[in-house]
Amino acid sequence: MVQAKTVSKTHVKPKKRVGRKEYQLVTFDLPYLAFYYNQKLLFYKVDNINGGGHDFEGIVAKLKEGLEVALEEFHQLAGRLGKDDEGVFRVEYDDDDLTEGVEVVEASAEDISVDDLAAEEGTEILKDFIPYNGILNLEGLHRPLLSIQLTKLRDGVAIGCAFNHAVLDGTSTWHFMNSWAQICSGFPAGSSPPFLDRTKTRNARVKLDLTAMPDPSSQAEAEANGTEDHIKPGSQAACPKLRERVFKFSEVAIDKIKKSVNAGGGRGSTPTSQLDEDDGSSSDKSKKAFSTFQSLGIHIWRAVTAARGLKPEDITVFTVFVDCRKRVEPPMPETYFGNLIQAIFTGTAAGLLLAHPPEYGAGLIQGAIDAHDAAAINKRNSDWEAAPKIFQFKDAGANCVAVGSSPRFKVYDVDFGFGRPEGVRSGSNNRFDGMVYLYQGKTGGRSIDVEIALDPITMERLEMDKGFRLEMEGEKQQQEDTQMP
Repeated sequence: MVQAKTVSKTHVKPKKRVGRKEYQLVTFDLPYLAFYYNQKLLFYKVDNINGGGHDFEGIVAKLKEGLEVALEEFHQLAGRLGKDDEGVFRVEYDDDDLTEGVEVVEASAEDISVDDLAAEEGTEILKDFIPYNGILNLEGLHRPLLSIQLTKLRDGVAIGCAFNHAVLDGTSTWHFMNSWAQICSGFPAGSSPPFLDRTKTRNARVKLDLTAMPDPSSQAEAEANGTEDHIKPGSQAACPKLRERVFKFSEVAIDKIKKSVNAGGGRGSTPTSQLDEDDGSSSDKSKKAFSTFQSLGIHIWRAVTAARGLKPEDITVFTVFVDCRKRVEPPMPETYFGNLIQAIFTGTAAGLLLAHPPEYGAGLIQGAIDAHDAAAINKRNSDWEAAPKIFQFKDAGANCVAVGSSPRFKVYDVDFGFGRPEGVRSGSNNRFDGMVYLYQGKTGGRSIDVEIALDPITMERLEMDKGFRLEMEGEKQQQEDTQMP
């Protein structure tokens, strides 16, 4: 088994003093307390990693120096979770609190190459390169809200990050990552500062009853030690064994899927070339044809449903975490720092989903997204505030396909001064049967990488589905054609 050896552990705080700061968590943040830390891994090839212009020690020093500057604006990540006198959760940061700061771990795994990580389909090996496996966000009460592991590889460096998901969503995560990278690359700080006042979106003060939640410290210890008799039924370690796989769809494949789904004209006649390439969160209802996200979403939903072998009457649910920054009233800037997402759901019988053409399911997805306007968001928040319920990370619906992350995030633009990443992956946290993460493809353009976690038998069937894996089959045929005399 891979072993990354820890060399040192330090804490990094903002370079300049920012004083004591407190930021109330709002209704968009609180439901994620029972999720796990959000893990991301980026790995880079670096020339002369053992000496020269980009030696590992120099890289670590540069990354820490850049982090100090980035945290001046993003100082919430250097704090802890806390509660005010009324028991309302908040983020607290204090220059004078010596226990605070971003945790930075230096590690070594020089038997592992960048190509080894790039070829890895699952997440078991990745656990050695990303901190806080199996750690609940609630543990931010006594743990750093961000932990970073910098691992020296045979020919490069791996940067593993664990973000407390109760504090920020994917948009804020990649805003921070790109800001940190730009500072390390010599760009001035503060060119795109985060918008820090969460209460501009919602100012309800919600006190939570967390007595039903598992104790974070004992839970993490049980999972780490593998003592399953002490593991709570809702924990990650108690979940069924899953298989993960990354399916890479090129521009050609994405365009083919989109054209096929829109062959029936969608819900309108807008040419597909005029559609936005977002994650489906646009609130412009004049665009009736199916977007890239909606087309790829139904492609995945139908294929996974077929691979599961569900009965025709079995209900299957599609879940997507929608960015609400432009949907709330008043709209929030893209730089809003925090969680400003909500899960929306749509479902149907498996038989109906598979018997109808793809535009049927795409229409369900499109309708759910279009309906989630400012009024719907406000009602969801009001209902939750009246009867707060902490959901577990896997409460996404029956026989679900749940989509997180977004190909809109420019993950391959995160260049710290030694090149673009060779790969970007999610860690093992917050995975369940049907969880999907979408990433911008490394080849750029409209290419998309699809990370899927499924029951092993379902995954085996999906891998054999030539209709789903259309790109890979096309490449195989092209190779065979070039070998013909």
